[in-house]
Amino acid sequence: MKFKKKILGKIDSCYASSSNVVDSKRNIIFATEGTGPCYMYSEPNFEQSTIWDAPGGTMSIIPIPGKNGDLLAIQNFFPTYQSANALIVWAHPKKDGTWSVKTLLCLPYVHRFDILTVGEVNYLICATLCSTKQFTDDWSDPGKIYVGVLPDDLSQTIELKVIKEGLTKNHGYARAIWNGKTSSMITCEEGVFAITPPQSPNGDWTIETVLERPVSDIAVIDIDGDGIDELVTIEPFHGGNFLINKKIGDHYEVVYKYPQEMEFGHVVWGGKLRGIPTIIGGYRSLKKELFYIQCQSTSPLKFKTETIESGTGPSNIAVLNGENEDIIIASNHGINEAALYFVTNKNGGI
Repeated sequence: MKFKKKILGKIDSCYASSSNVVDSKRNIIFATEGTGPCYMYSEPNFEQSTIWDAPGGTMSIIPIPGKNGDLLAIQNFFPTYQSANALIVWAHPKKDGTWSVKTLLCLPYVHRFDILTVGEVNYLICATLCSTKQFTDDWSDPGKIYVGVLPDDLSQTIELKVIKEGLTKNHGYARAIWNGKTSSMITCEEGVFAITPPQSPNGDWTIETVLERPVSDIAVIDIDGDGIDELVTIEPFHGGNFLINKKIGDHYEVVYKYPQEMEFGHVVWGGKLRGIPTIIGGYRSLKKELFYIQCQSTSPLKFKTETIESGTGPSNIAVLNGENEDIIIASNHGINEAALYFVTNKNGGI
C-alpha cells in the first residue's frame, strides 16, 4: 500500500477526528482538546470553515444518523482531566454556511459517547472517565455508563439512566458488531464490557464482560479471516502494550505484541484498507508513530507491521473507505497537525 500525506492545517493539541456529509458533500472534521476551534474541511478541495471557535476540550465528534450534517460533540473536557464542566453539544449547519451550536446535555467527565441505531431508534450511550476528581491522579470516584433515547427533535429533554458504574479510568471506546448486534465496547481498569442496546422498544440493555484486566483502548476486527473477531487492545491506561487477543476456546490469548517500545498508546482502529483487514495503531510519546498491522499468514499465525509516519504523536483517527482510495483522518497531536493519509494499492510509503 502507498500512503500520501496531505496537511489540512495546524490546530493546537489537535485531538478529535471525524467526518460528515452536508448537502451531499463530504467533509473532514478536526477539533482541539485545548481551548480553541473545531474546523471543517470540505471536499474536493478541502476548503476550511469553522464549526465553532471555542470553548474546545473536544474528545469525540459523532454525526447524527439521518440528519444533513448535524453532529454531537463533547466540549469542556480539557487537559489534564479538567472536565467537571464537560457537556455534549448539538451542532447544526445553517443555510448561510455557519453553524448553530447548542448544549444538548451537561455530563461531568464525559469522555466518550456514541449513537447506536436499532430499527428507527437512535440510542445515546455516554461513558464518563470518572465521576468526580479532587486532583489529577484522584481515581477514587469511578466512571459510569449512561444510556438513553436520542429524540428526533433535539429540543426535547433527554433522559439518561446509569446502567453500569464502578469503572475506573473509563477511557476507551469502540463501536462493534458483537454477537451479530451493533454494540459499544467500553474499557477501563476493570476490563472490557460489551454494551448492546435494546433490540425491541420494550427491551433492555445488555452488558457482557469480555476481558477482566486493565485496558485503555480497544478495536474489534477479524484480522486473520477465520470468521472470529480478535480484540486489539492498548494496555494498561495510556500504556505501552499494543496487543492482538485471539479467542481460543472460551477465553482470549495474546497472539501478538507490537514490537517497538511504546508509551502513551492512544490510537487503535480495526477495519479494511483497500479491502484488506487492517489494524491501525499510534502512540504519543517516544517515536510517536502511526503504524498498521496486517495478517501475513495463518499457519503459522504471523503479522506484518509497517510504520505510516513517525514523530506525529497521533491522538485519534477515523477512516473513510472509497472506490479508488481510502483516507486516514489523523489528529497528529504531537505536532498540532490536522492531516490526511490517502491510501492506494500501489507499493510504497510516505
